[in-house]
Amino acid sequence: MKLLRFGEKGNEKPGIEINKKWLDCSAFGEDWSEDFFENKGLERLKIWVDSNIDKLQDIDKKTRLASPIKRPSKIICVGLNYSLHAKESGMPLPEVPILFMKATSSLCGPNDAIIIPKNSTKTDWEVELAVVIGKKATYVKKENAMDYVAGYCLHNDVSERDFQLHHGGQWVKGKSSDHFAPLGPFLVTKDEIKDPHNLRLWLKVNGQMMQDSNTSDLVFNIPTLVSYISQYMSLLPGDIISTGTPSGVGLGLKPPRYLGHGDEVELGIDGLGSAKQQALDFDNV
Repeated sequence: MKLLRFGEKGNEKPGIEINKKWLDCSAFGEDWSEDFFENKGLERLKIWVDSNIDKLQDIDKKTRLASPIKRPSKIICVGLNYSLHAKESGMPLPEVPILFMKATSSLCGPNDAIIIPKNSTKTDWEVELAVVIGKKATYVKKENAMDYVAGYCLHNDVSERDFQLHHGGQWVKGKSSDHFAPLGPFLVTKDEIKDPHNLRLWLKVNGQMMQDSNTSDLVFNIPTLVSYISQYMSLLPGDIISTGTPSGVGLGLKPPRYLGHGDEVELGIDGLGSAKQQALDFDNV
């Protein structure tokens, strides 16, 4: 299944995509939230959709899409998790996953604007494969880790490099501004993705290809990440693990290049759809 959420900010509703049609699932009575996943929502939704498919209203595709997951308890990101990205950053491959948090208040829809924060000089782009947790994971073994995955999303881990690197060295400061986590368009359930470790992911800025890689270049794969993170904290249903970005970010260019007001970012991952975001200065939103 492909889960989506739609509608104006603060009034989002749940939906799905079937045969390229967007269908309103408001009558299901639940949003795609932690409670939904925790209570075997995907299984129940499938049964409900099969029984009600002819009654579901079409959604106009001009409608705004929201994050396909209602506010998760946390967004956990993985740094330097593509070998070529580590190389362009001038840093050695990590021996263990590098983890940092991204504020859930940064979450927004896949085509919402990237808001360049006040005093920003280095707002950057990062296409990433996001993993969505389906059930509580604590001290999970690597061989069982995929049992805890609900599905996958396209994510732009927008980053302010000056905030990230020169404001105390705490990456979360450069990752958590409002609208720094455009997610979606869909949550695609794992049964629809044959091999998440062989997906093309790409990103363009103003039509120019900046990132074009494959998840086969991941340093630490998805089972390793789920297991590793669960040794330090419980992963709750609906939580997001953003698995890292490939080479081609603005910081790694010579000279570096960053987003300015009016720039357009387009990105996608095989099987997960694409998104388009315009960068807007905070004072011009």
